[in-house]
Amino acid sequence: MALKKFSDRLFYYLHETTTDRPMLAYYKRKGEKYILAIDAGNSASHVEDFYASLEVEQFLKPDYTAITHWHWDHTFGMHQIHGVSIAHKRTNGFLRREKNRLKEESYSSHFLKSDDQCLAKEYEDCDIIEVHFNATFI
Repeated sequence: MALKKFSDRLFYYLHETTTDRPMLAYYKRKGEKYILAIDAGNSASHVEDFYASLEVEQFLKPDYTAITHWHWDHTFGMHQIHGVSIAHKRTNGFLRREKNRLKEESYSSHFLKSDDQCLAKEYEDCDIIEVHFNATFI
């Protein structure tokens, strides 16, 4: 999937409905030394696909990734991002809780079957969901 241009500074990667991959955004200003991504996506694969679209445009990987909220489709790719992720302390708390709950077999199997199978489709080739939470939060 190709990166779409919103303005000279803002680009976005489209939402994908089959696996509920959310739209990801990329913000860069000419001459600025830091680049910002918005949201980390729902898996390592999602992050890799997003970064591949950046490479096609000859864009650098983001230095920072701002997390908008804790839902799995916006955060489960955090372990794969380049640079530093930034989240609110409540988001960090939700992610910490989710990481602990996913260690329970009954919860993780139920979780994979939820969400109209989008999560199961995204993770069908992967037996482990990695949930990360931040040391950097606001």
